Amino acid sequence: MEKKMKTRTRFTTLAITLAISALLIAACSKEPVVIAPSSAGVLSGSNLKAGNNGVASYIVVLNEAFEAAGDLAGKHDYDQRKQVMSGHLNRFLNGKGVGNDQVDQTYTSVFMGFAARLSAQQVEKLQQDPMVKSIEPDGEISLGKPGTGGGGTTSTQTVPWGITRVGGGTTYTGTGKAWIIDTGIDFTHPDLNVDVTDSRYFTGTSAKDENGHGTHVAGIIAAINNNIGVVGVAAGAKVVAVRVLDRSGNGTISGVIAGCDYVKSVGVSGDVANLSLGGSPSQSLDDAVTSMSAKVKVALAAGNNSANAGNYSPSRVNGPNIFTVSAMGTGDLWASFSNYGNPPVDYCAPGVNILSCYKGGAYATMSGTSMAAPHVAGLLLIGAISTNGYVSGDPDGTPDPIAHH
Repeated sequence: MEKKMKTRTRFTTLAITLAISALLIAACSKEPVVIAPSSAGVLSGSNLKAGNNGVASYIVVLNEAFEAAGDLAGKHDYDQRKQVMSGHLNRFLNGKGVGNDQVDQTYTSVFMGFAARLSAQQVEKLQQDPMVKSIEPDGEISLGKPGTGGGGTTSTQTVPWGITRVGGGTTYTGTGKAWIIDTGIDFTHPDLNVDVTDSRYFTGTSAKDENGHGTHVAGIIAAINNNIGVVGVAAGAKVVAVRVLDRSGNGTISGVIAGCDYVKSVGVSGDVANLSLGGSPSQSLDDAVTSMSAKVKVALAAGNNSANAGNYSPSRVNGPNIFTVSAMGTGDLWASFSNYGNPPVDYCAPGVNILSCYKGGAYATMSGTSMAAPHVAGLLLIGAISTNGYVSGDPDGTPDPIAHH
């Protein structure tokens, strides 16, 4: 179904605000929030990886010519490109007084670039180089505490209401993978088919989930139909952990971009990437998601701010393979915490009281657009998305279509 355009009318009342607060507290879950940089370009709060010498983290995007200059053209292996890029980047930065130990991430697929801790003088030198396309202060991304996990495996299997509502639950027979750009995945969860080999981490020491959020997202997409626990939309499909958030649900924009860079490099047509995260606007993150969508389809959480999704990244990103998802509860009723507005929202999906997998082989019920997006990711694995009705109570006055198989 083609994306619809609609006129949005923003309104906020005290009653809605109080309802949102109550829902968020009860669900114990919220979308990541980016701490925006100050006007001076120094990050607010305790500067990301900053000491007392004015150093702060930045995302530097390089011109496409850097690929040819660095002899990366024709090299397609992810690790090989990273290795070649690092060598060329070190030579490039040494002339500007930037040490190798200041670079935290390198990007070779979504765009040519890197993330590093830089002084104001180093930033100024980079800005003067014609090879530099843009420089953006990095930001913190944090995730609220997920819902509490239940016991271990269960003796009977439940089909969660959201899976039924979107027409999912049949065993997946395709070859596509779901790349979960999140807190990682429980590798040994009995209800998940995890591709451990392709899993990567860009924070922490492994791609294993120490938070629970990523495992919950993975279960909504692809929990196995195996007589225990729950069933996912595309039951049994392979899920891949791309860990960009730590055990507390904290990370950086630069780390999320690194996850997108990896998926763009190794993903194939038919795969889906899910990003149940977001925050303040970041052009670099938006560009990374757009670039990744040329390789795989992308499901994005609209956000839980009860505001226009167009004011946040990456939910505001539009594209033919990008789907921003708002949330609803049972009875097709709008979830009051959900962001709204089209563009960029494309579909609405279940996001209230969603039962799914959790870390430690457990299960948990959670709420948020973080739960709505993976319903759509599962449908994207199955094939084209249809609709089945429209959500009731969409605050912009034009109801989002409900995603369905």
